[in-house]
Amino acid sequence: MLKKPFIQLKFPFPLVHIDTGHNFPETMIFRDQIVADLEVQLIVGLVQESINSGRSTEERGKNASRNALQTNTLLDTIDLHQFDACVGGARRDEEKARAKERFFSHRDEFGQWDPKNQRPELWNMFNGKHHQGEHFRVFPLSNWTEMDVWQYILQKTFRFRPLYFAHNAKSSVAMTPGCPYQSISI
Repeated sequence: MLKKPFIQLKFPFPLVHIDTGHNFPETMIFRDQIVADLEVQLIVGLVQESINSGRSTEERGKNASRNALQTNTLLDTIDLHQFDACVGGARRDEEKARAKERFFSHRDEFGQWDPKNQRPELWNMFNGKHHQGEHFRVFPLSNWTEMDVWQYILQKTFRFRPLYFAHNAKSSVAMTPGCPYQSISI
C-alpha cells in the first residue's frame, strides 16, 4: 500500500524492520523480496542487540515473547538514524490502548505517547512540528479493522505470505517452492 503514491518514483525513505529473531524463514524471504522489488534501503534493528547491550531483558518461561522488547530496539533505531517519523501498520482493533491513538501520533524525547496531550486532527490536517529528539509514529491503517485489511487484499492484487493462514503455516515452503510470495486477485 505504501508503494502506491510512489509508483513511478524511487521510494523516498528506507524501510525499517525491528527483528525479534523469532521470525519464520518465509517471513524473512518475503521481506527481502519486497525490499528487492522496491529497490529500497532496509534498516534492521535487532532485539538481540538490545538484549546483549543490557537495554532489554529477555522474558523467560512457557509463554515468553520478544514482542514487548521491540520498543527499546525501535527507539534506538529511531535515534541512531534520526528519523522524524516512522510509518507503522498498527490498527485500533489490535489493542485497547490504540483506540485512542491518532493517525499522526506524537512521541516525546523518550519515545512515549501521551494520549491526553494529543494534537487535534481536524479535517485530516496534521501538525508535524516537533522538538529535537521527538518524533511521530504514523498509522495510516489506524481506523481499519482486520476485516478491512483482508477486504482490501481481495479487491486488489496484493502480495502476502500464505503463512497468514494457520492451516498452511507448517507447509508454506513446500506449498510454494522457489516462490517467496503469492498473489491473489478477484
